[in-house]
Amino acid sequence: MLVVVTSVSVIYDFQDPAPFRGDSIFNPYRNFDSATGWKRAVFHVHTRVSGPLNECEMWPDKVLESLKKFNYDIVTFSNHNELTKHPTDSTLQVNVYEHGYNLFKYHKLVFGCEEVNHFDHMLPFLASQKQFQIDLLAKDADIIQINHVLRTKMIPSAQLRKIGGYKLMELDSGRSTENTYWDDALSAGHYSFGVANDDLHFPDRSHCIAVRCNFLCTPSGRYDDIRKTLLDGAYYSMRIPDYGKGDWEMKYERNRHLPYITSIGLLDSTIYISVSAQADSIKFTGQNHSTLALACNTDTASYMMRKDAPYARITAYFPQGEVIYSNPFARYDVTLSDTPFRDNTHSANYLLTALFNLMLLVMLVATVGLFYKLVIRRK
Repeated sequence: MLVVVTSVSVIYDFQDPAPFRGDSIFNPYRNFDSATGWKRAVFHVHTRVSGPLNECEMWPDKVLESLKKFNYDIVTFSNHNELTKHPTDSTLQVNVYEHGYNLFKYHKLVFGCEEVNHFDHMLPFLASQKQFQIDLLAKDADIIQINHVLRTKMIPSAQLRKIGGYKLMELDSGRSTENTYWDDALSAGHYSFGVANDDLHFPDRSHCIAVRCNFLCTPSGRYDDIRKTLLDGAYYSMRIPDYGKGDWEMKYERNRHLPYITSIGLLDSTIYISVSAQADSIKFTGQNHSTLALACNTDTASYMMRKDAPYARITAYFPQGEVIYSNPFARYDVTLSDTPFRDNTHSANYLLTALFNLMLLVMLVATVGLFYKLVIRRK
């Protein structure tokens, strides 16, 4: 009965996948200001909460204290279906929570909302159900982020090529650094920026903390500045090794000297990047996860974007295991939009919606009838 009741959804007609097109190239780093510099941020952090369901044993102030040792400038607390107050400074409050009870772990971060939306599908099999959740959450939020795709069950690439309406995709959510699922969505014309987060549950375990983060070119950690930067694109995400593997002093020290992007941008049709230390390789990835260009043993690289290339993103691999991920440069039509983001990727199919929900009603009535026959009547 619970599964049937929580399966209610609009059924959508999705637009066919369409690669990015246009004579212009969107540069997510067009507003990068080297004078502002980068601020280290993590957005997916769990803490102890007042209720009975806890995924972390530490209260927010202790978690924040642990992260500050790694020079984090921005920390947001994204507990499941709960808005958590900043423990030390109300001016740094960010209303964000992780949405989702469902058994498939189809979770989203919801930024900028005033209250939690508790509706969820227990078993969101359909792409329409996943899209319905995004649309529902987006009504009262500034930004929707899809979380840990590699750990989400029942979200095949075919569905990623359909679903839209989110602005952020959480990267590097497993052992792979390839982020092929991001390319599935990008190749279908669903533009998003990338973020990497610890999804922190155990701040006292060295392999769980400060292993994924983001660097934002933003003037402060206040939400207005964070929101503007997250929607603008001037940031990159990073995987960081567990330095010392339990030697905390080594981990603290090595985190103070991470490689970073010194310059990145677009000149005519050429994408360029330079980093603070020599990388083993710098790779440009494009449509359908193809390698567009590769530079080895260097701290600079560039790629002239061909007219038939819908997008390109950069990954820099360093000798000690650090990995930097850029946001994607993508083609778009400047006469239609200022960015490659597509808002109208689906429309409601009213007939299928009525039939689907009628089927759920029939299943509910049948379930109640069966329960009455086998339990109530027998008693």
